[in-house]
Amino acid sequence: MKTYLRFGVLVVAILGTLAWLAASGIKESKTYYKTISELKQSPDVGKRVRVTGDVLPGTIRREGERVYFTIHEKEKNLTLGVVYTGKDPLPDTFRDNAQAMADGKMQPDGSFQASSIAAKCPSKYEAAPSQKPAQQPLNASKPPSMS
Repeated sequence: MKTYLRFGVLVVAILGTLAWLAASGIKESKTYYKTISELKQSPDVGKRVRVTGDVLPGTIRREGERVYFTIHEKEKNLTLGVVYTGKDPLPDTFRDNAQAMADGKMQPDGSFQASSIAAKCPSKYEAAPSQKPAQQPLNASKPPSMS
């Protein structure tokens, strides 16, 4: 009987530990998306969040392992200073006017410390101004050959 009791206590302890680890892991990995205006209104210093904006031209500055830049929210004309301290290299599409998503934490000084950056170039896949994407010819100079 004692063996069954010990085994039961051991199983409960293991299951309890696994449940605690799962709950704390989910809590740590949870990330909220916020706009720059939402971050300015409620900074949530020290909490992990994601914020997006366009990289303000001329603000990208590299100092050793850190990259400093400013993102811009066009709708409300707000900016946010970002310090990238991550280990991964920045994406090739990260440049002036690129749309960037920074994952990190607000700092007490009002800057945003990012541990990861994702970027896309907004004009890279756009159609010519006079045409819709489906109207662009593959090769307008000659018709397709029927061989």
